[in-house]
Amino acid sequence: MNVLYPRGCGLDVHKDSVSACVLLFDSGGGRQERRKDFPTHVCGLGRLKAWLTALRVTHIAMESTGSYWIPIWRALEGSHFHAVLANPAHVKNMPGEKTDSGDSAWLADLLAHGLIRASFVPPRQVWQWRDLTRLRVKLVQEFNRVHNRIHKVLEDACIKLDTVASDILGVSGRAMIDGIVAGHEDVTWLADKAKSHLKKKYAQLKVVLRGRVTPHHRWMLGELMEELRFVEKRTLLVDQRICEAMQPHEDAIRRLCTIPGVGVITAWTLLAELGTDMRVFPDGDHAASWSGLCPGNYRSAGKRLSNRTRKGNRWLRRALCQSAWAASRKKDCFLAAYFYRQAARKGERKAVVATAHKILVIAYHVMRDGGEYRELGGNYYDQLHPERTRNRLVRRLERMGLEVQVRPAEQSVQTS
Repeated sequence: MNVLYPRGCGLDVHKDSVSACVLLFDSGGGRQERRKDFPTHVCGLGRLKAWLTALRVTHIAMESTGSYWIPIWRALEGSHFHAVLANPAHVKNMPGEKTDSGDSAWLADLLAHGLIRASFVPPRQVWQWRDLTRLRVKLVQEFNRVHNRIHKVLEDACIKLDTVASDILGVSGRAMIDGIVAGHEDVTWLADKAKSHLKKKYAQLKVVLRGRVTPHHRWMLGELMEELRFVEKRTLLVDQRICEAMQPHEDAIRRLCTIPGVGVITAWTLLAELGTDMRVFPDGDHAASWSGLCPGNYRSAGKRLSNRTRKGNRWLRRALCQSAWAASRKKDCFLAAYFYRQAARKGERKAVVATAHKILVIAYHVMRDGGEYRELGGNYYDQLHPERTRNRLVRRLERMGLEVQVRPAEQSVQTS
């Protein structure tokens, strides 16, 4: 096999150390190996860089091992080296050959012959966006956990506020909970805190707010409400930080928000996970496959054994699946029609993933071409093959025992 990179290095990355193996090929087909271990602190990585420079290494390969590869990548980027990040599932060593030096030599050998497919590594700015959007997801999840704990304490106190109020942490619900924490036991006083449409349920509120509240319940609710406000404050600060960081890309965010189901938060996630340069993906389907929104392809002996989606970018998949659910509830919307078309054949769960795939492909073209989403309408599939739609509906009515006669609308008007 031809050697593409005669001076390549494989790095086996660990938390405290990195094993390096440099393969040197000469014009006559000779091969030499140089192996050395380095610590992963700043001084050690500096020695690694100097050692690679002395050996005139041109290409470097490493696995994406947790977050341990990041400082090594940052230390080597911006130099004359061409670094390649490999998916560990694609570069597994032979069974029985699992050692640190053996893994680095295996990576160097694969690199030298061009057998490693490079993974997508976003630029530093996009990396910072990812940190912010992923932190926001964690804060939202923490908010939900605190919400559930508050609900549990109310249930323990036999206060059934959630049976009347759709959101126990709305304006009315918070005022009532704060009143309980303050020691108010009069249900009339608590029910008077209802706002807006909840005032119509005044009598029901007086019933469900009569519980068995103890000092322990008040203390727990007070602590949880303080924690809830703290999480909300942190989320607001993160939102402001994201807005400031993505201010130069407001136009891209606006265009992404024209897609049904995609809001500002989903647009932030798309930019943070995919980046702004769509040239890293050959087309929209490759971006969807990288995100884990494509069916798996596992066949043997001509039989499909599984079509489960592969692991991908779980942050992007989460946001797009939420957008797919939101788009499915839009009226006169192509994505809603696509969702129900898929749900009729495969079920709602697979339809959500398929719709998320469709949204990602649309977002890819919106960001690549600089255009906006063009709505095709909720009757797109009906108009695509109108004769099929007509025959299907006629058959459905005939199965109900009805006799159907179909005439064009113009002809029916003339005869009347």
